[in-house]
Amino acid sequence: MRVFAAPRHRYVHNKLNRPISSGTWEVSMARSGQLRLDELSPRSATALVRERIDANDMRAFARSSPARLIAIGLLLLGLCVAAGAVTATAVDHRQDALDTLLEQAEPDAYSAQRLYTSLSVADASAGTAFISGGLEPNSVRDRYNQAIGEASAELVAQSNRADGDDIGLRTGIATGLPVYTGLVGTARANNRTGQPVGAAYLSAASHQMQATLLPMAHELQEHRSSAITDIQRNHVRPPWPAIVLPLLAVAALLVAQWFLTRRWHRILNPGLLLATCTMVVLLSWTVIAGVISAVSTTQARDNGSIPTATLTESRILAQQARSAETLKLVRRDNGGDYDRTYDDATARLRTLLTTYPSDAPATGEIDNAVAALDRWHIAHGRMNEALARGDFLGASAVATGSGANEASAQVESLDRALANGIAATRNTLREDTSRASGALDLLAPGALVLATAAAVLVAAGLWPRLREYR
Repeated sequence: MRVFAAPRHRYVHNKLNRPISSGTWEVSMARSGQLRLDELSPRSATALVRERIDANDMRAFARSSPARLIAIGLLLLGLCVAAGAVTATAVDHRQDALDTLLEQAEPDAYSAQRLYTSLSVADASAGTAFISGGLEPNSVRDRYNQAIGEASAELVAQSNRADGDDIGLRTGIATGLPVYTGLVGTARANNRTGQPVGAAYLSAASHQMQATLLPMAHELQEHRSSAITDIQRNHVRPPWPAIVLPLLAVAALLVAQWFLTRRWHRILNPGLLLATCTMVVLLSWTVIAGVISAVSTTQARDNGSIPTATLTESRILAQQARSAETLKLVRRDNGGDYDRTYDDATARLRTLLTTYPSDAPATGEIDNAVAALDRWHIAHGRMNEALARGDFLGASAVATGSGANEASAQVESLDRALANGIAATRNTLREDTSRASGALDLLAPGALVLATAAAVLVAAGLWPRLREYR
């Protein structure tokens, strides 16, 4: 093809000797085929394209069957891809939340529970050691030291957690615990030498524990437990976007096949039919896996989190009652304040144990705990009878003696049963949560694969119809 170069001057003249602009000249040369589109100036190329595009032709094409097929294809492709992406994202978020529960929230809550319990055990053990008189038994002293050591260890284990208000609570406990142990140490030293002021030091230590340290430990435990509750509550809510979008994709595919049947009189489109089946598989997989995961999470809450909280509260109440029992002996109290504390704590404890769900884990340990509580109550009555007779040594023997029927043995049996129950419910919580997370395995990548396959099948199903209009 012969190509003429554009003139350098601005105007040329036609046969009537009238000036013609260079842009008009370029357009006319392109019309005649002497210039290609890429050889035109931008303004000339735009003018030529506009000249060749007819608005009526565009409107007619928009109403044509090929245009409708293209629009249907783009809509179906968009829905399939969006359904897969949204489902994969939702599943990833839900699995991440469950992993956070297993790896962070639950261990943190368990650590806070151990801190709370250890402080309570330490306070009860300090009173028991004091009323033993002189040099306390090794078992009693070891129990106190072990409880203080466990509390300190939990504070160290939680020191790397930067959780806002929790930092202040941990700091308050960490700074108050040495003060408490100092008061207890002073009380023990005075008790060994027979100084009555030791009772005042022990009362001051117990007051600090009950009024300051334990409330902070309780609040810390509540914060950590609420993190588990929040994750569980959010997880049982259906992931509506991951359900609605695949459902819309299935509905759109069915409508598209109905449209193709009416317009082209084709009974079935294999590509669209397979794409529909693929999206139905994705929708069914999402719903079934989501239901299994939600049910497992509900079981983790009902058979794990809630019973664990109940047993933890029961264990704390038992130690509070034990502290009141021993402090009554330490202070030689006849006013009834410590008896009221003991009665309130044991009444609440009995209510928790007797209303414990029969289908929850560790029901055998609950039966053991109730039996130990009954025996303890009998021993406590014998202790009060001895005090009423003025027999302080006899009352102390009932409260701290090593006999199988004395209060110390029953408190240890009760605490052991509750600790075993907490271990069982914690295992249930973790197992059910792991099952909830496992139900979602492979769903996220599977959603992307199925959505991509559906998009390819849509294109494969519509392409033969488009080729008919070549």
